[in-house]
Amino acid sequence: MSHNTFGHLFRVTTWGESHGPAIGCVVDGCPPLIPLSEADLQPWLDRRKPGGSRFVTQRRESDTARILSGVFDDGPESGMGPVTTGAPIAIQIDNEDARSKDYGDIARAFRPGHADYTYQAKYGVRDHRGGGRSSARETALRVAAGAVARKVLGEAVRIRAGVVQLGPHRIAPEAVDFDAVYDNALFAASAEVVPAWEAYLDGVRKAGSSIGAVVALEVTGVPAGWGAPVYGKLDADLAAAMMSINAVKGVEIGVGFGAAELSGEANADAMRLGEDGRPVFLSNHAGGVLGGISTGQPLTARVAFKPTSSILTPGQTITRDGTEIEVSTRGRHDPCVALRGVPVVEAMAACVLADAMLRHRAQVG
Repeated sequence: MSHNTFGHLFRVTTWGESHGPAIGCVVDGCPPLIPLSEADLQPWLDRRKPGGSRFVTQRRESDTARILSGVFDDGPESGMGPVTTGAPIAIQIDNEDARSKDYGDIARAFRPGHADYTYQAKYGVRDHRGGGRSSARETALRVAAGAVARKVLGEAVRIRAGVVQLGPHRIAPEAVDFDAVYDNALFAASAEVVPAWEAYLDGVRKAGSSIGAVVALEVTGVPAGWGAPVYGKLDADLAAAMMSINAVKGVEIGVGFGAAELSGEANADAMRLGEDGRPVFLSNHAGGVLGGISTGQPLTARVAFKPTSSILTPGQTITRDGTEIEVSTRGRHDPCVALRGVPVVEAMAACVLADAMLRHRAQVG
């Protein structure tokens, strides 16, 4: 199986399956002398890990990360603490609560909406236990890599995301509050919608169904100049990274599809000269990217997640030998996969931006 690596200078390779003994990643290209310890990884992993509320899968995983290489502590006399060495950083997370028996009934059936059929068609073999390599369990490694990327970027770059739409229920753009996201179980970007959204998702969950959602992303502190024209566009790299996340079916940069409804003069982000001699944009329909290069404005995007395909409601499918059957998926699953997708969206943005920063530095100094 190829294509387990993404990035150019800041490169991330992930390995492992949902029901294997462990999962892990290797981060290559991280500059040396960046303070990094397992304590820097864990807070981000704790935001994504399962079992945190009734609205996510009840699989119990501590998602405890171990750094196996690429970090060195020269002792207290150095005054540095553990820092990166420039060598590949290997991170491992043990699987602690896999229940493979839950998947015995679908060992030979292709679950609707899953990668079961396509993996079988391509490779001639698939791991039916939670989807194996196609499982969203793999996204824990993206979050770990994203924590490393945040250290590379530094505190000036602030990456925030949150759920702004749950099924048909939307948060008005002017009401979005990213500071509220990690204070509620739904990762909602508004405290006001939480009671109504909880009641709605409880109904979906108790019905044995699932629902989709939209996650908004905002990044501040990125200077003008990151990204490259034509085939290295920053917005293209961001979109590709988001589309690689499990269950993501759409990405908008800036106003996205809304630009199709605007006139040229309405869509263009007019500029004036600021008091410091730098340009000031009067709007941000472009989402902080023009010609594939960052403008210095906030980077904004919206990421659409489909409903979780693992549901109790029976659906029509076929088995590997061509028998038509009905199947429902037992086990422990998220009624809305986008909730735990919020820290994954942030992490993928961090990885893309760390790569863009290093590529920019390599080309222009």
